[in-house]
Amino acid sequence: MLIKTSKGKAERILQNEFKLEKELQKFMEDNLQELLNLELVKSEFVVKKYRIDTLGFDKENKTFVIVEYKRGTSYSVIDQGYSYLSTVLNNKAELILEYNERMNKTLKRDEIDCSQTRIVFISQSFSKFQKDSLNFKDLRIVL
Repeated sequence: MLIKTSKGKAERILQNEFKLEKELQKFMEDNLQELLNLELVKSEFVVKKYRIDTLGFDKENKTFVIVEYKRGTSYSVIDQGYSYLSTVLNNKAELILEYNERMNKTLKRDEIDCSQTRIVFISQSFSKFQKDSLNFKDLRIVL
């Protein structure tokens, strides 16, 4: 249950489920700055053989953030996360080029902190195994 408070009174907020993953993605991308403090670089960004749902940029940490959306429980998010992180880190120049062209800025390689690059999975639920697999310090996958 979600609530908001106004003038010391609690009010229940009605929850609506997104019927399609694409609806969730559009909502998140339209509100990426407010919800995750990220600049939207590109929706459906393709790098090598992978299609990243949302490519964002974290100005505070000077790093790229991959956002992936899942409708229902998926059993492959952790391995997908590692694959995407590896691909992004090995193809940093493509991300910088996309950022510079989309944002009309000049971001340089040495201005990026790759140690902060992360992937955020957004889903209605995650399995116990997925949650338990993230108990490592400094893991760059967020559920």
